[in-house]
Amino acid sequence: MNFKWISALLILPFLMVSCTDEPDVTPVVQDTIVHSSAVYIMNEGLFNGNNAGITRFTFSDSASVADFFMQQNGRGLGDTGSDLAVYGSKLYAVVNVSSQLEVMDAATGISLKQIPMFDGNSPRQPRKIAFYGNKAFVCCFDGTVAVVDTTTLAITSYINAGLNPDAILSAGGKIWVSNSGGLNFPAYNNTVSVIDPVSLSQEKEITVGTNPFTMAADAYGDIYLISRGNYGDEKSRLQVIDMASQTVKHTFTDFEAINFSIAGDSAYVYNYDWMTGENTLRVIDVKTEAIISNQFITDGTALQTVYGISADPVSGLIFISDAMGFTGNGKVYAFTKTGRLRYTFDAGLNPSVFAFLYSKEISSH
Repeated sequence: MNFKWISALLILPFLMVSCTDEPDVTPVVQDTIVHSSAVYIMNEGLFNGNNAGITRFTFSDSASVADFFMQQNGRGLGDTGSDLAVYGSKLYAVVNVSSQLEVMDAATGISLKQIPMFDGNSPRQPRKIAFYGNKAFVCCFDGTVAVVDTTTLAITSYINAGLNPDAILSAGGKIWVSNSGGLNFPAYNNTVSVIDPVSLSQEKEITVGTNPFTMAADAYGDIYLISRGNYGDEKSRLQVIDMASQTVKHTFTDFEAINFSIAGDSAYVYNYDWMTGENTLRVIDVKTEAIISNQFITDGTALQTVYGISADPVSGLIFISDAMGFTGNGKVYAFTKTGRLRYTFDAGLNPSVFAFLYSKEISSH
């Protein structure tokens, strides 16, 4: 008997079973889906009124709480809120006249710490906040930028900037600070400081338009900046800074602008004429630097006093706040990218700045 053939016959069924019973394995692909969970709105309040607050709107149930900070903490936020931002698990509120940085849990709005910002007994008057790594950078009217450790929530140092910094941006590996000179009327400043976030030192000052204010970066290496002029013969203008050369490469001279927000390739720019009470909202393509539309709202929705704007890149909605003539609590309007109203909700006194809270979901397919 040929034992080699017998061995082969005995082994063959096992090989066949092994081949036919092996499962068809399809790789499982996991995607992280980001959702807009909530939007916080800074209600500035009135100067010296000690009545700043925070509104919260949740996307899941379309519910809003006009004075969310008071509800969660049993006290007011302070005097004149000037900025609001979510970074990591924390929500940061800059309170200008109170000279405080309020840090909250981003999910609950419960205060974690109040960080006073004073030079001895003199208030530094913080204005805006930006982030890089584990540091928060807060520009202050006294000509400094406070560096805050986002883990310990302690101020670790101050960096000297220009005259009366009024806005701050983290982009292109640098910290950009607009030095408005706003407290030096009529001799406003016209520079933007470039700060190294690692060495914590100012590298350069860029010459821009008079009274520089808010800034935002696009995806093409540019920073958009509004220089507010002198409120007289020098008009407020939207300018474009090339981050690589650190120079102004373009100024839009055919319209005025007070504030704007960038999402994707679109900049949503608004202006409010204090003399006529007219609101103007236009859309600019930041890739081509061309005006797409001179009238963003397409459904006839009328706004009384446009006061803040922020485009949410996740939900695709553009949020616009209305101060309602500064006579009472304001409203927030959510528009689609095509300028059609989706919904409105009530906010507090002079709603101005928006901060979005996102949630993540793991999807397998």
